[in-house]
Amino acid sequence: MDERTALALVGDRVPAAGDDCAVVDDLVVTTDMLHETTDFPEGTTRYTAGWRAVGASLSDVAAMGAEATAAVAVYAAPEFREAELSAFLEGCRDVCATVDAEYVGGDLDGHDEFTVATTAVGRADDPVRRAGAAPGEAVCVTGTLGRTGAALRLFEAGDDERANELFRFEPRVAAGRAVAPQATAMMDVSDGLARSLHRLAEAGSCGVAVESDALPVDAAVEAVADGPADRRELAVHLGEDFELVFTVPEAELSAVRAAAPVAVSRVGEVTAGGVRMDGEPLADRGFTH
Repeated sequence: MDERTALALVGDRVPAAGDDCAVVDDLVVTTDMLHETTDFPEGTTRYTAGWRAVGASLSDVAAMGAEATAAVAVYAAPEFREAELSAFLEGCRDVCATVDAEYVGGDLDGHDEFTVATTAVGRADDPVRRAGAAPGEAVCVTGTLGRTGAALRLFEAGDDERANELFRFEPRVAAGRAVAPQATAMMDVSDGLARSLHRLAEAGSCGVAVESDALPVDAAVEAVADGPADRRELAVHLGEDFELVFTVPEAELSAVRAAAPVAVSRVGEVTAGGVRMDGEPLADRGFTH
């Protein structure tokens, strides 16, 4: 079965699943697994791998509007090398520091492929779910889109230094907490904006209409994209940007923008049904694990 079918099966068997984090009392908890062949291109440093792996789980905490508390990681590799492991741990600690969380360890394991499994924990009195969007509300995203797509092109071109910089995103924990009081639905853009919009629409039994001209495309995309179609692919479908996409009543948009520590772009609105961009159906296509 494909990933979407597998996720549906999990949702059927585990009622608590379906959001970016599970909620247990006032705790939110999430876990992720990343592999060298699918998540860390050749040229990715162990420092960046630690940052990105732990950051992916912290991004899920952000998507719940929660305060990040701590993270752990499983480091698995064919062999343990001091310089690589030290760099990995430094990346884990540094990304946690950006969101006032603590990296508290994890586990080591031998494996035939470099693999990282991470877990992050946070707290939220009133977490924001994926369900809750209502027709007429604004659809917004934080920051910019396409950083990962641009990084992959730079890895391919051999510009590893710049590519690693783009791979080290800042989890939007502070932004998530800032917009949580007004947000009606929220998730992180881990599998691409298009797929995220489809999931928000599905969870809320509604639709979404967005405009491509309103998308905050990262400047790095402009430097590597081969024309408008490629630009759209990198910004909309490729995924792994770890920004937040959320819905909010139009009347609250100004307050949200004033409170958020990063740029918030209004990219469209919630509708009664369908997911469209520029009036045309938007394919449910993005990053596949």
